[in-house]
Parts: sequence; structure tokens; C-alpha cells
Amino acid sequence: MREIVLDTETTGLDPLRGDRLVEIGCVEIFNRMPTGQVYHCYINPERDMPAEAFAVHGLSAEFLAGHPKFAEVADAFLAFIGDAPLVIHNASFDIGFINAELSRLSHAAIPRDRLVDTLLLARRKHPGVSNRLDDLCSRYAIDNSHRTKHGALLDAELLAEVYIDLIGARQSQLILSQAAMARGSGGGESLRRQRQTPLAPRLTEDERAAHRAFVATLGDKPIWHEYADSAADGLSG
Repeated sequence: MREIVLDTETTGLDPLRGDRLVEIGCVEIFNRMPTGQVYHCYINPERDMPAEAFAVHGLSAEFLAGHPKFAEVADAFLAFIGDAPLVIHNASFDIGFINAELSRLSHAAIPRDRLVDTLLLARRKHPGVSNRLDDLCSRYAIDNSHRTKHGALLDAELLAEVYIDLIGARQSQLILSQAAMARGSGGGESLRRQRQTPLAPRLTEDERAAHRAFVATLGDKPIWHEYADSAADGLSG
């Protein structure tokens, strides 16, 4: 199943009061594993940058002025997310901004039934404690030491790792990996599937005899004598 882990940065807290998107970061995961495919863009908000917001993400109005407006990136963004579920931490915040931007362009809003809110998942799994992204990274031993400021793509990458742990997918992957390793080791013979009816031999008796005659030409003690019969038998199945 394809899912998109998403994060945004903004000029403030309320899109209904004129605050705008300034950054979008998306990470694709498939069957609960990151694929390496990402979408990232900075956005010109067409307004000033309040000091409080700048302190959070460090994106200045001067820097953003050189980047495209949301109208110029909307189609690429929507194409990347497709119809996949959106995994977002505190989803109502981010989707409120995204839908406000889409509304300005007369695009249909993204329905809330597509959202997977990791903040709600974390609160159910870890009640009574703080469940900020930094707290969850610490809880699940995910290195976020390079996160000195908020950044949409970085936060989406961290959230993808958190999400995999939060829903127990990493533990399931570990169990499957261990089972696969056991099947490939001598101690896991009981896990291997055996044929009820062996395959018919692929070598004729004449071919076996020719092989033995060839080995006889290799000298007095050719190493083939130690396992020639078992090797030939292996070729028959």
C-alpha cells in the first residue's frame, strides 16, 4: 500500500487570517517502507514573514521571494500525492493550510478521510505524556540531532521513521527478516518447504557414466571422487 508522509511550514497558525504555506515536504512509503521518492518545495507566500514563524523554521521573506507561488507547484504536488493516504503529525493543522491554498485556486479540498494523524495514534499508544515529534524520536531511538529548526522535508523523513515504529511495522519486518534468515541457515531446515514428490532426474545414466569416465582421466586422486556422486544427484533434482 502506498502512503505519503507529509509536513508543512507556514507563516503562522491560522490560514483564515492570512497565514500561508512556505514549504511542503513529502516522503513516499510503500508497504510501510520508505521508497526513497520524495517531493519538496519552498513556496513564495506573497506576504511578510512574522518573527515568530522565522524563529521556528528560519525561512525569510527574502529567501522565499525567489521561489514559486503555490499556484505554480499545485499540480506537481497533487500529482505526487495522488490518492494515497496522507500521514501527518497533527493533521488538522497541515491539511487546513493545504486546503486553504487549494481553495484559492478553486481546487477541490483534500478529504479528511484520507488522513492518518500520527499525533492521535501516539496519544492513544502513549497517553498522559508529550507526543511531539522530538519526543517520539527520542522514544523510538530515532536520531534527530540534525533537527535544529523545523523543516518540512526533514520532519517528514523523521515522521516516516516514527510512523513505522508507532504502528509496529518495524517489529513485523524484523520478525519476517529473522524467519527468512532461519530458512536460509542450517538450523532452519524445518522451515523449508519440501516437495512431496521429487522431480524426475534430469541426467540419463549414459550422461552419469560419461561424467565418471571424465573424472577418471583427472589423475589418481581427483577431488571429484569425494563428492562426484552427490553432485550428480544434486543435478538430478
